[in-house]
Amino acid sequence: MEVFILELKKEIIEVLNLEGVKPEDIDDNAPLFGEGLGLDSIDALELIVLMEKNYGIKLSNATEGKEIFKSVKVMADYIAKHRTK
Repeated sequence: MEVFILELKKEIIEVLNLEGVKPEDIDDNAPLFGEGLGLDSIDALELIVLMEKNYGIKLSNATEGKEIFKSVKVMADYIAKHRTK
């Protein structure tokens, strides 16, 4: 799981164009929105596209997304359980 979390952090940094951020700068359990990485709603859309494109996961509603995007660790756990690719 550690390797997958590192891979996911790299994908997040690339997709969101987080300049100057390295995977090791992102705490596995830090919030992605608000405090932590400070992402916004546009970033959430990018993360949804990332999950669909890279892992074949389609989110059914916004509430589900709020739960999944709590942290990189939560996101990685969800992807590991639901991925189709």
